[in-house]
Amino acid sequence: MEKKRYIQVIVPLRLEWFPYYLLPEGMDVHRGSRIKVNFAGRPYSAVVINTYCPVPADPSKVKFADVPDNLPDITEAELKLWKFIADYYLCTIGEVYKIACPSVIVKQDQTARIARLHEALEDKLAKAEAAREGTKKKAALLEAARRIKEQLALLDDTLPWEPVQAKLSKAQTEALGAIRRSFIDGKPALLDGVTGSGKTEIYISLASETLAQGRNALILVPEIALSGQLEERLLAYFGPRLYTYHSAESAGSRSLVTDAVRKKPYVVLGTRSAIFLPHKNLGLVVVDEEHDSAYKQDSTPRYNGRDCAAVLATIHGAKLLLGSATPSLETLFNCFNGKYARIVLRERYFGSKGSTVEIIDTQAEFKKNGMVGSFSRKLIAQIQKTLDKGGQVLVLRARRAYSTAMQCTVCGEIVKCPRCNVPMSYHKDSGQLVCHYCGARKASQPCPSCGGTLQGMGSGTQKIEEEASALFPDAAIARLDGDTPAAERKVITEEFASGKIKILIGTQILTKGFDFPDVNLVAAIGADNLIGLMDFRADEKAVQILSQLQGRAGRRSTAGMLMVQTSRSDHPVYKFLSGQIAPEVFESEMLAQRKEFGYPPYARMIDFILQDSFEQRLNNLSMLLSERLGRTKAGTLLGPFSPSVDKIAGRHIRIIRLSLARNKSLQSTKDALHKLVADFESYHKWSGHISIDVDPL
Repeated sequence: MEKKRYIQVIVPLRLEWFPYYLLPEGMDVHRGSRIKVNFAGRPYSAVVINTYCPVPADPSKVKFADVPDNLPDITEAELKLWKFIADYYLCTIGEVYKIACPSVIVKQDQTARIARLHEALEDKLAKAEAAREGTKKKAALLEAARRIKEQLALLDDTLPWEPVQAKLSKAQTEALGAIRRSFIDGKPALLDGVTGSGKTEIYISLASETLAQGRNALILVPEIALSGQLEERLLAYFGPRLYTYHSAESAGSRSLVTDAVRKKPYVVLGTRSAIFLPHKNLGLVVVDEEHDSAYKQDSTPRYNGRDCAAVLATIHGAKLLLGSATPSLETLFNCFNGKYARIVLRERYFGSKGSTVEIIDTQAEFKKNGMVGSFSRKLIAQIQKTLDKGGQVLVLRARRAYSTAMQCTVCGEIVKCPRCNVPMSYHKDSGQLVCHYCGARKASQPCPSCGGTLQGMGSGTQKIEEEASALFPDAAIARLDGDTPAAERKVITEEFASGKIKILIGTQILTKGFDFPDVNLVAAIGADNLIGLMDFRADEKAVQILSQLQGRAGRRSTAGMLMVQTSRSDHPVYKFLSGQIAPEVFESEMLAQRKEFGYPPYARMIDFILQDSFEQRLNNLSMLLSERLGRTKAGTLLGPFSPSVDKIAGRHIRIIRLSLARNKSLQSTKDALHKLVADFESYHKWSGHISIDVDPL
């Protein structure tokens, strides 16, 4: 009779231990095998983590595993990445497994991708047939059809693929050479290139070289919105070897990519979740817009895609390239201490002159009747001048909705969400008040306290769009923000790129790496919202957002302009943008401030986020946990304190912040803190109320 054989598995749950299971006779598994198990009365697909385990303490409670799940194995490289994320971000490996592997596996082949392109081609040709001859619309539709035909030809797997080289300028060629030298020296590289300098062409060159060497490449972008334009450019070089992976793709498409990277040469273009693909023979990892906060996951496990991409590259022995026009201070710190090589590219690809900057003091403008609603007369004149010359305009407003809050004209009350401690925003298109945190909606009138009339406060993107339509009635105007349906976003960006839309108003999505050749003017309205945050990263983030916005203008031969409306025109951020403070001085000053106050990158920061629907219990337990953490003397402790938004969806929030020194005992200290929190939750029967955010943004 065969000896009983015990194994341990990972299940997609928050467990601090690996459950034991008993293998049926004749069933063979190995580390990484996927099997079926029953845990707490529910079936799960589990991953074998340990085989040939000793007999558990109570064998009678150990259940049998079921037949194998018939799913591909989890590779050793994947398990190493999962373990790093669990250890570093103080979560369980089961929580990593839950987000790393899709719950639904749909088999699909390349024909589905080709079928979608054929459908799009027929649609473009039909619309072009109906359009009047000689119109811009007909020309644009025919051009789109031509591009689709090219993609269909490139997606034919039977076609040979030869290494391709993007056409590079002299400055790009020199930057590429410097990157290669850093790789030879065993260092990751930062490509610090101004917007429009042609970083994408360098990514293409390196990915082409990687494929030619028989290895594969991963290119990460922070937002789904950025993948569309970039995918079209990369398809021209990589054809059927290019795969796009992000959450907006169907389950079938994601399954296709997952299957393809196991079997074929590839270049994957994806958002942060693409690091969890079963990569093989990975030779290059590129993180574009490495500074972007969208790389940070906002729920457990709260990992940073940029930093995990660096670990992924190490696991596979791949080269790592980070790209940004406004590098994060953490990455600059790694350059200053010699860990990364910094390659600076200041020359724009098309030889454009870049953008000038004008800071408009709205306080001064109000005094001399220089404002018309949200727009200064200076900005209105510049927009009209740009339109008269055939140019396009981007307008940034960091708040969506029509009015950012509503106040009663009788009792003065500001209407707040009943489940969140935040003002509700007025959306004119629906006539409702909406909470941007929990999604709650209610009628916009009357005042819930006294029945009086509510009046809007502040201007969101909807109101800016309405004001712009009144000021520029002959211009085609559109809005792009979180309220824009996903299906419409691509249409809007395509129509703006083609010149059909002249003024595009939106939130920070406008600052992402779009390439709109005819944008000559970009403007930020209400920019003080970016610098008025209670956040030690506020100035850094403001510089990144406004610099990225500036980079959308003047990307070809015509010089562009950035106009910023602010009531704090003497702020260092605006002095930096207007050239009064040199970049290297600004970087040094920000790093010096971080060092003085013990902020990252000179320390490691951990936020313990506590939530409860009962505020008094939350206050009591947050104080108790703070005392427990303080007794460890692990680092500098702050809190518990209430964040700026201290109640969401009926749950009150408190934060305890701990700063730890960067030293060799850091990981063991973090492990001890993780255990302390788990024990605290267990003792107080408070499981699920504490989440841990390592390196919060």
